[in-house]
Amino acid sequence: MSDEAEPGFVRVRLDLSYDGKDFSGWAKQTSRRTVQGEIEDALRTVTRSAVTYDLTVAGRTDAGVHARGQVAHVDLPQAVWAEHEEKLLRRLAGRLPLDVRIWRAAPAPPGFNARFSALWRRYAYRVGDRPGGVDPLTRGHVLWHDRPLDVDAMNEAAALMVGEHDFAAYCKKREGATTIRTLQKLSWVRDEESGVLTATVQADAFCHNMVRALIGAALFVGDGRRPAAWPAEVLAAKVRDPGVHVVRPHGLTLEEVAYPADALLAARAEEARNVRTLPGGAGCC
Repeated sequence: MSDEAEPGFVRVRLDLSYDGKDFSGWAKQTSRRTVQGEIEDALRTVTRSAVTYDLTVAGRTDAGVHARGQVAHVDLPQAVWAEHEEKLLRRLAGRLPLDVRIWRAAPAPPGFNARFSALWRRYAYRVGDRPGGVDPLTRGHVLWHDRPLDVDAMNEAAALMVGEHDFAAYCKKREGATTIRTLQKLSWVRDEESGVLTATVQADAFCHNMVRALIGAALFVGDGRRPAAWPAEVLAAKVRDPGVHVVRPHGLTLEEVAYPADALLAARAEEARNVRTLPGGAGCC
């Protein structure tokens, strides 16, 4: 995966959002509806191209997960970009389904890679714990938890998780993939008017199911079933704990992806590809 477009091509950064309810995740599949599949089909149609231009995304989201600030890039032939640049957004808006929107399409600076150049990804997970349930108008984006939640206890537990760790206990293992991540932020706030609790989860990268597993552990602390120290104890064990529940995807939204200054994009991409290790530990690819 190159950090520069091939000669004769223009690398285009796309900023987009989508409601994940009816998608089988980001990554295209042969027989299921996906965000990547819809956008690539739309690009091929509006540019009247015989080939599909593959997208590279900042973070692949699972089925049912939403995005407000997703970023992707696509390499288009210079002639195609020159012909369609000014009207591309409007034409895509007319071709794409209403549950996915592209807000910006612009030439990317040198060294830009939507995935590897990213400094961090920030997610929000929303939970309601009112006895009567969740507001019907927000039910597609808020999980209902049927027990009262203690935000202070959840934040006490969260503080013990921040930093660089091996998150194997909170990830679905993928062969050959590292589970070492730097969790930069994990905190909870309650909106007093709606009663909805929002978790902010920010890291340099996430492994599969990591956010939803962290949320599941926090909910068990919040409702009193586990002590505040329990999520960190699970983390230290570095093995999946059957007591950690992976919560449903609809409460999760990718809110923002951050990138360094243009001059640092290529260096960041190279750094992100490096083997990660913890002090005194063995490396993983």
